[in-house]
Amino acid sequence: MATQSSIEWTEQTWNPTTGCTKISLGCKNCYAEIMARRLHAMGTPGYENEFELTLHPLRLEQPIKRKKPTVYFVNSMSDLFHEHVSDEFLDRVFDVIRKTPYHTYQILTKRADRLPQYFHERSCPKNVWLGVSVEDKRYGVPRIDYLRQVEAHIRFLSVEPLLEDVGEIDLSGIHWVIVGGESGRKARPMQLEWVESIQQQAEEAGAAFFFKQWGRWGADGVSRDKKTNGRVLNGRTWDSMPELLTQV
Repeated sequence: MATQSSIEWTEQTWNPTTGCTKISLGCKNCYAEIMARRLHAMGTPGYENEFELTLHPLRLEQPIKRKKPTVYFVNSMSDLFHEHVSDEFLDRVFDVIRKTPYHTYQILTKRADRLPQYFHERSCPKNVWLGVSVEDKRYGVPRIDYLRQVEAHIRFLSVEPLLEDVGEIDLSGIHWVIVGGESGRKARPMQLEWVESIQQQAEEAGAAFFFKQWGRWGADGVSRDKKTNGRVLNGRTWDSMPELLTQV
């Protein structure tokens, strides 16, 4: 079933696929891979293949059964646009999305080059927020241009884990920017100046800005529990989000 999420910027997660493969530096300490191994060890249904890419057709109907308008993060445990997820299966996922216009679906991918290919002859539903991960200059920043090629109602960036100063980025056509540091024992540090630069650029571009967390390393460069480091940036929390599109 779809599950309540602890992710600050969503309400529930819906995983019609699970499992993935690493393609960039942001994948190095993948939280989903660690969680999948734990769930496999616990015998949780759906994780028999641990973190190997697995399609779950029986989960497709889950959002249809929920009548309360809900914000879903699609595939918190996978990448919906993974190269081994067929267009046919993607069509089935988006068919469910179109059938449930009262829900909002946040879809995030690192396979950004597939976005304009898939949506070339397909429209992106208005209740989809489409996003790409941006962890660094080499792998992350180029994904933004692919995202911009899709006519999505909301386009967003998940700049997490932020691994370096990404410099000046083109935020035209981007509606929402999320920034966060890495968690876990092997987390890589994030510096205050990197975050401030993105926040200022988002403000100048008119994009909503959401600071998710410091993660393992605080603004002062000290390693602590992520709850202790919290999510305060320069004395305040940043929780801006695009407005939900209500369709009944």
